[in-house]
Amino acid sequence: MDYVKAFVVGGIICGLVQILMDKTKLMPGRIMVLLVVSGTILGFVGAYQPFLDWAGQGAGVPLLGFGNTLWKGVKEGIQEDGLLGIFKGGLTASSAGICGAMVFAYLASLIFKPKMK
Repeated sequence: MDYVKAFVVGGIICGLVQILMDKTKLMPGRIMVLLVVSGTILGFVGAYQPFLDWAGQGAGVPLLGFGNTLWKGVKEGIQEDGLLGIFKGGLTASSAGICGAMVFAYLASLIFKPKMK
């Protein structure tokens, strides 16, 4: 049942973002930034963690979850390293996801031939 809930929640998030893309003139990059910042703000006010606990990785995998992960890392970094933790904490917390995205993007570029539109 957890898989179904995660799939449905992730699908709803992606569906809402698709509606945002279709109904506004916002560019995809700005929408991505909006999602990351929204996840960070929701993490800061304490609203994202209960949602993440309930929805599982359906809420953790989209860009909202990435923003929340950055916030958690910055929060822990400030507690451990003070002011330097602002810069260090977010990257430390999200380094595995960033590295994985880079490795798989490189492998995909070797397999497929990207074309400009």
